[in-house]
Amino acid sequence: MQIDFFSARARIASNVHVTPLLRSSLLGARIGCRLFLKCENLQKTGSFKVRGVLNKLSQLDDIARERGVITISAGNHAAAIAWAGAQAGISSLVVMPATASKTKVAASRAYGAEVILHGDVKTAFAKVRELERERHLTFVHPFDDEHIVAGHGSAGLEILEQAPEVDVVVVPIGGGGLISGIAAAIKARKPSVRVYGVEPEGASTMRQSLDAGHAVHVDSVKTIADGLAPPMAGELTYEIVKQYVDDVVLVSDDEIIAAMGPIYSRAKLVVEPSGAAGVAALLAGKVPVTPADVVVTVLSGGNVELSEIGRWVSGEQ
Repeated sequence: MQIDFFSARARIASNVHVTPLLRSSLLGARIGCRLFLKCENLQKTGSFKVRGVLNKLSQLDDIARERGVITISAGNHAAAIAWAGAQAGISSLVVMPATASKTKVAASRAYGAEVILHGDVKTAFAKVRELERERHLTFVHPFDDEHIVAGHGSAGLEILEQAPEVDVVVVPIGGGGLISGIAAAIKARKPSVRVYGVEPEGASTMRQSLDAGHAVHVDSVKTIADGLAPPMAGELTYEIVKQYVDDVVLVSDDEIIAAMGPIYSRAKLVVEPSGAAGVAALLAGKVPVTPADVVVTVLSGGNVELSEIGRWVSGEQ
């Protein structure tokens, strides 16, 4: 499959930040590498998601734009749809699990989306399809869409420009849209770069898919990292990950929490649990690196409940 990452980047360039790539010497010393943090937590709406959504919405026809769009999300994709839709004059409806973060629900509504809270992640997927048919809306998949993947690939192109000497890239995985875009974009330009994905142990759908030889659905997921917890891997993203990603490793919720403290206290960056997964894998020694390696890990989002920050940073459960 040939995905045009450069055209996608050009479409969205005026509406997204080129997020900073920051060196973290202290964390790098602990891990044993030259570590850089790709700060997608500082992107519009607080996560990488706007990259793919803007690219997708820019290519809707007039009928679809008039009717509006619908999606499902635990939070970051919802906010991206709401914000990007408002920029483009497209109405948006978002179905979120009833347990979704209050901060993310409030942000999605503030950006302009109609939000419906419904059941758990699995039943919310059924609800979104029902509403899609009833209201004649266009479904924007949160990850399993070529236009979404192409938009996310713009982050990979930025990494190559900001750190042309990069050896290793570490990316959190939910449904696989972000790592698919980053891995395919980077490998097309610099095949020697090793790309690793990171999933929570309680939501290891991509790891299970690779082991099974096909994209899988799971009955339930359980993790503190709500942005990495869809109950399936995408069909498209599974194929891209299988082709371009060197390995997918798993981290526990405790390892994610342990990584959040030094990101806050040393790097001075606010991340949500999903955004800390890459650093967690590196600190736990689950991604092979050497002191000579230039390593970039993506902080994929920073939309966190403020009431939880002190508890996580202190290491309390």
